[in-house]
Amino acid sequence: MGGDWHSDVTTERETKKGGKEPLVSRVFYRSERFRKTSTPDMACASSLIAEENFLCSICLDVFAKPVSIPCGHNFCFDCITHYWDTNNTVALCPLCKEEFYQRPTLRVNIFIAEMAAKVKKSIQEPFCPNPEQAGNGNVLCGICTRLKVTAVKSCLVCFMSYCETHLEPHQRISALKKHKLINPVENLESRICNKHDEPLELFCRMDQMFVCESCKDSDHKTHKIVSLEEEAQMRKAQLGKERQDMDQMVEVRQQKIHEIQGSVEASRNNAAEALSYSMHVMTAVVHYIKRSQAELTKVIHMQQEKTETKTECFIKELEGEIMQIKQNNLKLNQVLLNNDAFVFLENFLSLTITPPKVKDWSDVTLNSDQFAVQGALTKLETTVTREIKMLCDPDLKEMQRHAVDVTLDPDTANPCLNVSEDGKQVTNADRKRNLPNKPQRFDHVLNVLAKEGFSSGKSYYEVQVKDKTQWDLGVANRSINRKGDIRLSPKNGYWTIWLRKGNEFTANTGSTINLHVRETPQKVGVFVDYEEGQVSFYDVDARACIFSFTGCNFTEELFPFFSPCSIDGGKNSAPLILTPVKYNS
Repeated sequence: MGGDWHSDVTTERETKKGGKEPLVSRVFYRSERFRKTSTPDMACASSLIAEENFLCSICLDVFAKPVSIPCGHNFCFDCITHYWDTNNTVALCPLCKEEFYQRPTLRVNIFIAEMAAKVKKSIQEPFCPNPEQAGNGNVLCGICTRLKVTAVKSCLVCFMSYCETHLEPHQRISALKKHKLINPVENLESRICNKHDEPLELFCRMDQMFVCESCKDSDHKTHKIVSLEEEAQMRKAQLGKERQDMDQMVEVRQQKIHEIQGSVEASRNNAAEALSYSMHVMTAVVHYIKRSQAELTKVIHMQQEKTETKTECFIKELEGEIMQIKQNNLKLNQVLLNNDAFVFLENFLSLTITPPKVKDWSDVTLNSDQFAVQGALTKLETTVTREIKMLCDPDLKEMQRHAVDVTLDPDTANPCLNVSEDGKQVTNADRKRNLPNKPQRFDHVLNVLAKEGFSSGKSYYEVQVKDKTQWDLGVANRSINRKGDIRLSPKNGYWTIWLRKGNEFTANTGSTINLHVRETPQKVGVFVDYEEGQVSFYDVDARACIFSFTGCNFTEELFPFFSPCSIDGGKNSAPLILTPVKYNS
């Protein structure tokens, strides 16, 4: 069992590449380990005992229950028994291949068993060059038996991982240099072709699978075959590009975060500035109104004093003229009272009457309408109130007190519209359904009414219009036309507003009125005051009035009116949703 034995083992492995027999050249490594890594104490023992002579060539370890077979080679009892059990044709020696037509009777060789026990006792594991790496989760050397050392390479031919010490034969022996070495990995068997028992060293790009050399020349002969390194390099380049794209996406989103944060900060600053400005403006307006009120009071008082003074002058002048007239009238009375005709005529002829110096008062009038400022003040109040409501209507909370529960009436819905089972949502299905053509159903335009109507009092409800580019909202008379094309106007019984192109608001008053809003509403509130003849629309979140129909003359029951409009290429597919009114006192 000297040098020839090692040569036989190596030759057997090379001629049975990919075979199932475990007679690998690592037997040679074990003997080398004893020669190169034994301790000084073991050197003394090795001068008396050749340790490699006590290694089983099957399990590659010191004999356990050694037995001798007729050709003279020794093996562990269990190893040779198992070997013969797996060879169903004939019993032969794993080393010299001598055949035995009858399986030999096996008995433990006592002498070899005792010597093997001494060798096993004297064997010590070599010094570990990196003991701190042992058992740290890395791939460990398959040769080390006690303190495992981290492997530096794995061999696809030997199915074994080696530390730096046990790798040395692969770097020195020419036959072993041909073996395929890779970075240490676990489960080396998974890298062997199940069909050809050869290393999976290639990659088929067509089938996206690992292949061996035999696979390349058979099933994948016409396919694009590359080495694992080339495929890995290409895939790494792909992943690198994807990672670069991901990094760029992350960077873009981080920039967007900074942009949004900047926008939030700018919004915060704008809000603070708006609050400050609104307080300043409101204070200035209130102060100006107070000053105007005080000035108007002074003017009215001054005008009243001037009027009274002028009146006194007129009265004094009139009283003076009355005095002159009375004096002349007294003279006339004295003449008229004389009954003697001679004396009467004598007095009449001598009478000299001077006409009183008076003026014509027929065109003299006193203007009592100079203080009629109510109309102007009413106009001022209307203008100021309307402008403030466009900013933020403080009366919206009061209107929300009149919230009513509104549900959609599917019997009025156009066949292209879908009304939810709870009657709170309506969407455009973009296809016409086969529904009965009831008198109350809209058959041409995409409209739907609510079940509940208003014929008195005040009513308020809210509709979510989020993510829509088009919609119509308002109220309509019960008697409106529901067939064919329809024109929305109060004249035709509709009080509505609509959105078009995502940002164009219009009040349908008969003559188009373009509405200007600070931002596109996400939820619209509709308020109806039947007795006052008012229909108002609100941006609920901004609490601002969008538009109001006023001075309306309602003569019949009104019904909430809705239209989700066309899908607009998918951009307007969101539903109109009747939402509960959240009233905050």
